[in-house]
Amino acid sequence: MTETANLGLPFIEGGQAQKHITHNEALRILDDAIQISVQDTARTTPPLAPADGERYVVASGASGAWVGQGHAVATWETNAWRFLAPKAGWCVWSVADNAMLVFDGSTWMPVSAAGGTPFSPDNLTHLGINTAAAETNLLTVRSDDVLFHAIDADDDGTGDVRLQLSKEAAENTASVVFANAFSGRAEFGLTGDDDFHLKVSADGTLWRDALKFDRTTGRVLFPSGGAREMLTADRTYYVRTDGNDSNAGFSNTAGGAFKTIQRAYDVIAATLDLGGFTVTVQVADGTYAPPSGTSVLAVSQPWTGGGSVKIQGNASTPASVLLSTTNADAIATAAPLPGPLTIKNLKLQTAAAGNGISHRAAGTILIGSLVFGAAANAHCFTGAPGAFIRAISGYTITGGAIQHSVATSTSSMFVSGIVVTLTGTPAFTTFAQASGCSVADWSGTSFSGGATGARYIVLINGVIYTGGAGPNFFPGSTAGSTASGGQYL
Repeated sequence: MTETANLGLPFIEGGQAQKHITHNEALRILDDAIQISVQDTARTTPPLAPADGERYVVASGASGAWVGQGHAVATWETNAWRFLAPKAGWCVWSVADNAMLVFDGSTWMPVSAAGGTPFSPDNLTHLGINTAAAETNLLTVRSDDVLFHAIDADDDGTGDVRLQLSKEAAENTASVVFANAFSGRAEFGLTGDDDFHLKVSADGTLWRDALKFDRTTGRVLFPSGGAREMLTADRTYYVRTDGNDSNAGFSNTAGGAFKTIQRAYDVIAATLDLGGFTVTVQVADGTYAPPSGTSVLAVSQPWTGGGSVKIQGNASTPASVLLSTTNADAIATAAPLPGPLTIKNLKLQTAAAGNGISHRAAGTILIGSLVFGAAANAHCFTGAPGAFIRAISGYTITGGAIQHSVATSTSSMFVSGIVVTLTGTPAFTTFAQASGCSVADWSGTSFSGGATGARYIVLINGVIYTGGAGPNFFPGSTAGSTASGGQYL
């Protein structure tokens, strides 16, 4: 055997003279065969003035000095062409093609990427930079820093650079996740809808919305609590039966108004600092009847910044705006009121159980121009220390109840100097009740129409003050009564 099996490098014989010739020949073959970079792969005739060391893959059908050398690697050295016959698996880089080629035993072809697709920067199935790419992470980069640099205008670019993440549909997600050991801790983007979300997580499993940017209005919401909007003027929110609680509430249209009074109040309580101003919830005509056991408005948290809140309907025909509940108070408070809560120009009714207005927290409720329909319990109930209901204008009663008004648990009720109109002779167990060291002031009020039932009951050190109007002051068909220190004055 006189040469190596793969590259054909000549062996030096034991007693060979001029060994340097054989050694130099082997070096020349190595220089031709190692790290092969060829100028071209399509030529059939040799170049006229090749540089020493230039290499080419001879194309099929070659002529001249290359005749019969198709597919061979031709190297110009010492004014002559040398040819290496490739074996299957040899690779060369073609400068002209800007591509890596491999010899398959019969022809040269582009090196294939994973999956057998011809190598192309436009058709990579996956790419790992300094790491392996996984099937779910087709582009994977392991680096201390990653830089995206704009193409300058001088280089025919725009000078801008944008990273776009595009999802298939609104319910899908396009986001960026920040992780600790591949466990997510923060995420921003379009997560599950087309609003912009900023989320955080303590464990990578339970995520909380910290910020939400409404795509339609641009308003910033704080779903988990946060900075409040400071009002610099009075504000009005609108509620309509054809509204939507995902709306912003700023316009009196189906596409702008809230659907429920509860949503309007929750926005006020959770997102605003009233700064001493007044927020009005303007309720359009219609019936507002939540599911059984649910109030139309439940004040479970106070608003911030003082000022006042008004819930108002139709001033011309209050009965056109009906708040109707089953097994629940129509309007209920369980949190202190930072300022007056005004309820006017509405009709209230309840069935099975529930008061029209149930005030069980400190603070003032102002009522006016209401229509009280039938109530399962009381039309107006106040029952907590510091709770105060005051009538600021006359109102109408069209339906019966166990009591029209109840003041208990050291609360107060002031229904003074107005006209109360009763229609249809509504029936009550007792019209007015005060107990538990509470005070109800009805002085100066007059009644139009009649009712059935006891006129009043005062007990447990409660006080009803009529300004000395006498025992027949209240509507009813039977006499009132006092007990346990109750005072009727």
